[in-house]
Amino acid sequence: MPLIDIQLIKGVFTPDQKKTMIEKVTNAMVSIEGEAMRPVTWVRVQEIESGEWAIGGKPLTAGDVKSMAAGG
Repeated sequence: MPLIDIQLIKGVFTPDQKKTMIEKVTNAMVSIEGEAMRPVTWVRVQEIESGEWAIGGKPLTAGDVKSMAAGG
């Protein structure tokens, strides 16, 4: 039984985007392991508070990520 964890900064993705992530990650795993494994393929979305995720010692906020996604 695979368990896939997706960790995100809270406030970046909408509920619909998170639903799409879950569906696509599940489909990717099923394409590898076979359709019979769909019922036991688990996906968890865990959200980390804005500012509590850091890269290179610099905390990132939801605003930082949205700015990067917009090309800024």
